[in-house]
Amino acid sequence: MLHFLVPRLMSAVIAALVSSLIVFVLMRSVPGDIVGQMLGQTSDPTATEALRSFFGLDRAVHMQFLEWLAQVVQGDLGRSWYQGRPVTAMVADAFMVTLQIALLTLVLATLIGVPLGVIAGIREGSRLDAAIQAFNLIGLSAPVFWVGLMLLVGASALFGWSPPFTWSAPSENLSDNIAIVILPVLSLALLQAAAYSHFVRECMVNELRRDYIRAAFAKGLGPAEIYFKHALRNILIPLVTFMGLILIQILGGTVVIESLFSLPGLGRLILSGIQGRDYPVVQGALLFVVFIAIVVNFTVDALYGLIDPRMRA
Repeated sequence: MLHFLVPRLMSAVIAALVSSLIVFVLMRSVPGDIVGQMLGQTSDPTATEALRSFFGLDRAVHMQFLEWLAQVVQGDLGRSWYQGRPVTAMVADAFMVTLQIALLTLVLATLIGVPLGVIAGIREGSRLDAAIQAFNLIGLSAPVFWVGLMLLVGASALFGWSPPFTWSAPSENLSDNIAIVILPVLSLALLQAAAYSHFVRECMVNELRRDYIRAAFAKGLGPAEIYFKHALRNILIPLVTFMGLILIQILGGTVVIESLFSLPGLGRLILSGIQGRDYPVVQGALLFVVFIAIVVNFTVDALYGLIDPRMRA
């Protein structure tokens, strides 16, 4: 097992270092900076230089990166240039919102998409298969912001209801929290359920055409045992891999959804930081998202060893 995980751990460390450099460079590539935001383009040169020196923007870019990286290694993401709060605390608060949305979306998408894919694979070529594939096509094609907007408009027009726009944590008020997250979660889950369904259907169709499935039917095994004990079990490894990809896609989709529904998550934090050229906030939040993606991929690799005994050899 160690010979399987150690190379992947080394790859994860390298990916984190490269990602930190990319995040840093991309932020410096955005036109304008916080000095221009604060003072405007016609400000006094002396005041401009003083502010640039205060924020450390007068130093060479590579020196800024090395200083920031040294802080990151120590677990310090710096302080927000606007709010003065530690970026680590801001990211932690925002992540709890994004985490709730992402986990609920993953669970709901799995509960909807996997059964639909299994049914479509078993009933290949039937009208039910065609209907599920139509759902998959719509889900894979529709933009997440359009789905969220349609759900918001539909809930308001049909039921005269709209979610609260003031965030309430589950520990504070569970009913308000559910009312706030239900539409964002549905918006993301419907699209990811379509991706799940399409993927599982293709896996099931390929698996059911294998020789051992024909042999199982010839031996007189029941359809339920063949479909669920044999076929579904053999697609677990690609399904776990796909689940990791789905979770990463959900984290990306929260950027749009959090802005649409005014949720104080990582996506909204990143967008507000970009608009204000608050480099420490954007760099810290993006690096944290990259870290989560790396952890998800590493966890998926580790799960291979639990699912497939050959990985532990």
